[in-house]
Amino acid sequence: MTQYQLKRAYEPASPEDGFRVYIDRLWPRGLSHETFHYDLWDKDIAPSTELREWFHEDPTDRWPEFEIRYTKELEENPSFGTLRHLLAQKSVVTLLYSSHDEQHNNAIVIYNLLTT
Repeated sequence: MTQYQLKRAYEPASPEDGFRVYIDRLWPRGLSHETFHYDLWDKDIAPSTELREWFHEDPTDRWPEFEIRYTKELEENPSFGTLRHLLAQKSVVTLLYSSHDEQHNNAIVIYNLLTT
């Protein structure tokens, strides 16, 4: 069974991270391609631009509705099914995200879907 964990993209990579998947659509601000280590960048599973912009207007208050809307997007996205299958073959997977908010971000929604 795969062990999933979450980590900000700005934290250093470590051997305990296993397979590192960056799950945001936008490149993490301030990181270079030479120093940011990831095994897969899956832009296709990031929230739609419309949903992301709506959510960022008020992340705390819009979090419950964002979870619902983003879960629906993921369930309807064939790329998420493909990713889920790929990750199930790994022993340890770290989902990387760039948000400063560690409590309200798309990585949490993905993590919850992968671990339930």
